[in-house]
Amino acid sequence: MCGLDRRTFRDAAIVVLLSVVAALAFNALRGDGAIPLVAKEAYRILVPCPEPVGEVEPIQAGDVRWGGARELVLDARLAHEREAWRTDRARHLAFDFLDPVSDEALADLVASNAARVVVFGDGLAPDSGQELARELAGRGMVNVFFVQGGWSAVRAVLEPAAEVRP
Repeated sequence: MCGLDRRTFRDAAIVVLLSVVAALAFNALRGDGAIPLVAKEAYRILVPCPEPVGEVEPIQAGDVRWGGARELVLDARLAHEREAWRTDRARHLAFDFLDPVSDEALADLVASNAARVVVFGDGLAPDSGQELARELAGRGMVNVFFVQGGWSAVRAVLEPAAEVRP
């Protein structure tokens, strides 16, 4: 058994040595410059992704001109949240914290020729409506606002007799 351990150790050492020689040779022959064996400065492993976020202002649900000319109201909640309550006065554009708004969806919003865009979301912290509004503003849309309080504030304005629970 001792001979097997020595052979295994020897074979492993040969593989490691050949791997190191191959890596060093490949590194030396790179066309775009060799990778330094010792880093001159610390590598940045966690680099924040550039996020297109703009400044948006909150408005109250009562300040929304429901059905007003050239006002686009967006519901930023996820589809299953929208099933609990919805209004036909708002266009649905679900906000996903990990997936940006597609270029096609953005072009569709721009094509609406809205003078003002109002977004409402789930009303949580962070609010999906506020985050969608910030993304739209960061990607070049102007006059973008979010409803403070989210869907429950909107529902209280549109259906004042309804009991609203967030």
